[in-house]
Order: sequence, then structure tokens, then C-alpha cells
Amino acid sequence: MLRLPIYYLIVVCAMYFFQDYFIYYPQKTDPQLIEQAAESRDLRLWPQNVKTYRGFVSPSASQKSLGTILVFHGNAGNALDRTYYASALNRLGYRVILAEYPAYGSRPGKTSEKEFTADAVQSIRLASMEFGRPIYLLGESLGCGVVGGAVANSNTAVDGVVLITPWDSLINLARDKYWFLPVKWMLKDSYDNVANLVNYRGPVAVVMAGQDEIIPNLLTRRLYDALRQPKRLWTFPKAGHNSWPSGPHESWWREMMNFLQSTEAGSQRPPAQRVAWILPP
Repeated sequence: MLRLPIYYLIVVCAMYFFQDYFIYYPQKTDPQLIEQAAESRDLRLWPQNVKTYRGFVSPSASQKSLGTILVFHGNAGNALDRTYYASALNRLGYRVILAEYPAYGSRPGKTSEKEFTADAVQSIRLASMEFGRPIYLLGESLGCGVVGGAVANSNTAVDGVVLITPWDSLINLARDKYWFLPVKWMLKDSYDNVANLVNYRGPVAVVMAGQDEIIPNLLTRRLYDALRQPKRLWTFPKAGHNSWPSGPHESWWREMMNFLQSTEAGSQRPPAQRVAWILPP
């Protein structure tokens, strides 16, 4: 009988010390090939230095735009895998920066909430200095947590936030996945989106995949319901975590950006809205 508690303790210790491997899945890129890889996707390094780059931006970024959107991607792969954001939002007239995390791509650093948040705050500040306002932040899955942390810790004005398949807090997600572990005392990173967004006053657009197999809809709805700023929810009932409609000609992209533009800080804000988009069978 003593073996069971011992085995359980071993599992708890192993999960604690190796938890980063369950949260972050960085894909590395050879520093000598990173610029070539970006150009092959019609992007350039931002800033244009292999050693100090923080992400990727389209070559047309220097042209006049309706605003700058910084995209913070999910936990797997790297920023170069997310060119569909640039394809969809560039055509609407926005400058898109695909932000890269420390320890991803060719960037040095460590995988942690503290480092990701601090890095995002710096990227937001630099983008604002270079391109001016409006500045929008878009987070995807883990990127939602990075966006939330950046908003809570940044002194740079953010005009709107997009959260695609978000959770309310990483602790609640871990409880759902690892119900048999004392995750509250184990997790080093919390990514508490509810707490981080509580003082943000700008508009928030939320996207939920109705068949999300990674983030339970309950956690996304908890976050949405907790938001007190102008908000709008897009639900794709038949979509999974990685299969929501991301094509450049999807009409919801324009509706989302129109919503953010119409409710920017300082403008007259309409009441919170909820809308559902239904995918064809």
C-alpha cells in the first residue's frame, strides 16, 4: 500500500520539474536561415537584424496603414507558421507583426511567463515608437495569456485586443487536464487572463471554437463573462482548436476589426455584444 503514495509523489515531482515541456513546444530555426525563411513567406525580420529580431513584418509595413497588429502565437511551432494572420489582415489595410517568443525561432531566451510578458511589453513599446497608433494585440491560445500579461504590465497604450481560443487561467486549464494533481501549488506560470485584463478599458474581441479539444469552452466563456469592457464574441460551433476559419477572405476578420475600430479608447463605446457564426456542414 505504501507504493501508491510513493508512485504518486514521483509523478507530482516529475510533473513539477518538467512542466515547461507540457506548456511550451518551441520550434527552432537556424539563425543563418531565418532571414531566408522569412523572405520565402513574403516577410522581413523586425527589426531587420538577425541577432536582435523580435518577429516578422510584411515588406509593405512602411506604407500607410489603418494600424499595427502584433500577433502572439500559440505554444507550438514559431511565428513563421502564422502567415495566415498577415494574409487576412494585410488585405484589410493593417500592418501585421508576427511576434516571436524568446527561445523560439532563432531567438535566445527561456520559456516562462515572466520572460514572455516582459518581451511582449518591449515589443509593444518598440512598435508604438516606430509605427505610432493605433496598436492592436492579437493572441492565439497561449498567446492570449501573453497578451493579457503584456496589457497588465505595459505603459504603452493598446487600442484593442483579440483573443482567439483563450482560457480564463492556466491553473483552471491544468485542473481540467490533470485533475489528479495539485496544480495550484505546482504551476510556475499562471497566465491569469481574468486578472490581467480586469483594468484594461479597451475593446476585446473573443473567438471560441465550439469543438475545441484543447481549451474547454467553459473556460473561454468564463473569461468572456468576466470581461467588463466593450466586448464581442465570435463562436464557430464546428471548429476545433486549430481548425477555426483563418482564410484571408473570411468575412469575420473585417467585422472584428470594424468592432475594434469603432470602440477604440476615447470613442463612444457600444454595449457588449455576443454573436455566433456557424460553419457550413
